[in-house]
Amino acid sequence: MLDFRQNSNQKNRKVIFQGNSYLLFSVIVFFFSFFANAQVTSSIDSTKIRIGEEILYTINVQADSTDVVVFPEEQTFMPLEMITSYKMDTTFEASKYRLIKKYGLTQFDSGHFTIPPQRIFINNKPFLTDSIKVEVADVVVDTTKQKMFDIKPAVEVKSPPFDWLSLLYWLLPVLLIIAIAFYLFRRKKRKDAAEKQLPPYEEAIVALKQLDNSQLLLENKSKEYYSNLTEIVKRYLDREVDEAALESTSDELISRLMMHKDAGSFDFDLDTIRKLDQIFKRADLVKFAKMNQQSGQAEVDRKTIEEIINETHEAVPEPTEEELLKNQEHLEKLKKKRQRKKWILGISGVFAAIILSAIIYGSISGFDNLKDKILGNELRELSEGRWINSEYGNPAVILETPEVLIRGEMPKTNADNSIISARDVFTFGEKNAPLYIMVSTIQFSQKQDIALDTALDAVLDDLEQSGAKNLIVKRDDFETEKGIKGLKAYGAFNVQVSDNKILKEKSTYELLLFAQQNGLQEVLIVYQDDGNYAEKIKERIINSIELEISEHDGQ
Repeated sequence: MLDFRQNSNQKNRKVIFQGNSYLLFSVIVFFFSFFANAQVTSSIDSTKIRIGEEILYTINVQADSTDVVVFPEEQTFMPLEMITSYKMDTTFEASKYRLIKKYGLTQFDSGHFTIPPQRIFINNKPFLTDSIKVEVADVVVDTTKQKMFDIKPAVEVKSPPFDWLSLLYWLLPVLLIIAIAFYLFRRKKRKDAAEKQLPPYEEAIVALKQLDNSQLLLENKSKEYYSNLTEIVKRYLDREVDEAALESTSDELISRLMMHKDAGSFDFDLDTIRKLDQIFKRADLVKFAKMNQQSGQAEVDRKTIEEIINETHEAVPEPTEEELLKNQEHLEKLKKKRQRKKWILGISGVFAAIILSAIIYGSISGFDNLKDKILGNELRELSEGRWINSEYGNPAVILETPEVLIRGEMPKTNADNSIISARDVFTFGEKNAPLYIMVSTIQFSQKQDIALDTALDAVLDDLEQSGAKNLIVKRDDFETEKGIKGLKAYGAFNVQVSDNKILKEKSTYELLLFAQQNGLQEVLIVYQDDGNYAEKIKERIINSIELEISEHDGQ
């Protein structure tokens, strides 16, 4: 009996010890998990969204400066879809770094979904966030108010037209560069050839030797042989005796040589001139009548030509120093003349290319567009440039303008300054410029019962006093897009630029006047109507006008 009790006590102690051990282990695991998870937390900005809306999912990690933290960057949020991964933010709290990583998630189906736990690695050790439930609601469509439409048929998309203008922009400079390069290349080639050219006598002897080395006679090409032979002697005479030798016929050249002999310019032998005349006639018969020469006649004529060149070379007198000087001056004049001619041709070519380009550009894009590109158009630049939307004065006038309006000086008016607590004026340009914009706001010190008709008369009087002469006025009601009502005056006037000068060309104007928040708001636009851009600018400004109103004014 005693043994049984002792055994029972031992078993109870063993069970109690095991129970305590399990409880201690659970507490340790709980605290370890708590402190481990305390480093990584997650949250969302909303648990309910509509289809397609973004959920902002945030992960906070508390770590040391030496810890390496890796956030998920893949699509690990399924069934939700990650659409944006924002940059990580860092804050410092109690000697610890807090890393904040945000993700943009969405879902395109309605229902209840669960964002799965996300795995974050800190020094290669994984940490999991809690899972979060999200409800995605469908978008309710009231078919009694929202009309239903049939599915539209497929629309054929036409290919855009070929952009000839862009091609012209690229093609013309390329062609111009090619033309200039070709001209410079030809010019250099001719210059090099001129520098390498031999004196007349040496050139003729070298040409005769090249003719001897040819195979024209062996190939029975008498016509080509005599053509080269006569050209050699004519070229020599052209450079040495008569500048018109190459351009003259055979008979003309013989006549000119006889004239030189009779004038005493050159001591030609009559027998030499006669021999040359016989060779020219035989050459003409071979070239034009296709006459066959006797065997060996061509070699005899070639030898005779060389003798004629030698005799002419000896007969040509040596130029005197005065002749050399005159010749040098003549050559310099010819050189300058050639250079002028080249410059004239080059400049003419450039002008021709520019005019041709302008005609092509104008025919494609319009000559008005061409004129604006060349001469400039201030109104077009303002119309097509970047516009600024801003508020001016108090009560504020909100409008869009091509340039920022600058605060200006207060003009002289007929208004009673004692009842005005504040006045602001903002302007762009001058009244005699292509475009003038003025925004004026007046705040009264006491509650006023403002009659817009009377106020408009006073504003128009002030406009006349500021230089608007021969003022034509038309009146109409005006209402902004948000329903704020005012008065409009429009027409034209001549701008007075000095005491004795008034511009003949009329300027068009449009003036808007509003009464809001115990104040007056005025917008004045003056422009020189070009039939295109000025009207577009005015309409864009007018259509953009809105006014700052208080709740009292809105009621």
